[in-house]
Amino acid sequence: MSEHRLGNWMAAISFFLWGILPLYYQFLPNAAMDELLAVRLIASVPCGLIIVLAIQRKLPDFKQIWQDKYSLKLTFIGSLMMSISWTAFTWAMTNDRVIDASLGFFISPLMMSALGVFILGETLSSGKKVALILATIGLSYQMIQYGQVPVIALIMAVFFTLYGWCKKKIRYSWSTCLFMEAVVLLPLAFGYMVYKQFTVGADSLSSGWGDFALYFGAAPATLIPLVFYSIALRYTTMSTVGLMQYIEPSIQFLLAVFLFSEAFDEVKLVSFSFIWAGLLFTILDSLRHRYRFKRY
Repeated sequence: MSEHRLGNWMAAISFFLWGILPLYYQFLPNAAMDELLAVRLIASVPCGLIIVLAIQRKLPDFKQIWQDKYSLKLTFIGSLMMSISWTAFTWAMTNDRVIDASLGFFISPLMMSALGVFILGETLSSGKKVALILATIGLSYQMIQYGQVPVIALIMAVFFTLYGWCKKKIRYSWSTCLFMEAVVLLPLAFGYMVYKQFTVGADSLSSGWGDFALYFGAAPATLIPLVFYSIALRYTTMSTVGLMQYIEPSIQFLLAVFLFSEAFDEVKLVSFSFIWAGLLFTILDSLRHRYRFKRY
């Protein structure tokens, strides 16, 4: 399997896993968002260490990590970007706004593909250009009809795109990077939990072992898709990853409408139809290029 194809498969798996993640957060309908983020960051350190040991068969080389200050700085910035996007996402998951989260991840590929083209110098095929145009029309239609800016969706999209850009520039191995994303924010997360526990009391620490296990479980639930996403970013282009991200919101949309019974009106039907038409162009374009490659 070529590196590019491996990257495509890794991206597809990661977005599928993120797509079904709302099923997990249905067990945390009243979660405290600040504590959910803090506990996830704390729990990500041992989970990330297990991943590193499984891949590298040894502990991370902290001396080498510290020497690469540029990558360390980007890791800190990227982890902050991911935390902001993830907090908006989990708020939507736990407040019956899964369709809003779906919209956010429909916007993100537009930004990611634009970042790949205008900042990283990547090129788009004609099919992908058509896909971006159709998706832009669909999103614009929804915003015009509702007369409001989708704040949660935009926060998710903007900061997740910036997170992907940071990861693309970091020179650490993907497993070390994933581990360090949790380590760099560990002091903040741990300090916050200690402060809250001794001032007003932390809900996650007083709600019983069952609920705390769900808080803790947010770490592996988030890290497992990130493993595949991190590998994908190393082996394929930002624009390709951006367009494949449509897998995630499509699954979340189906869950929201058919399982969670969220409202889906005519405006959303038109908007999503344009977006899915763009996705179809992307799939057909990829199949055309693969057929042409096999012929020659």
